[in-house]
Amino acid sequence: MQSVYHFVHLSKSNNVAVALDNIPKGECIKLNRGTIALKKDIEFGHKFAVQPIEKGEFIVKYGEVIGKATSFIKIGEHVHLHNVEGNRGRGDNQ
Repeated sequence: MQSVYHFVHLSKSNNVAVALDNIPKGECIKLNRGTIALKKDIEFGHKFAVQPIEKGEFIVKYGEVIGKATSFIKIGEHVHLHNVEGNRGRGDNQ
């Protein structure tokens, strides 16, 4: 069983981190701000919330806004199409 998982969380301004490994549900991820337990399996390349994200709040990854939360997202939850409305490549969101 793997005990160290890799992820990218560049700064405190980012409210999500990106998994660089497949990380199973229940694993505890250590951040500068504390430890969080993942609520779901997080696949390589997918995002998880490192702080609570309110409905309508911007999703910030790598210092860039990539979308808005379509529902409340708890710490440790998977952040993906089911709870984010993307704003990249949309002509109506400019």
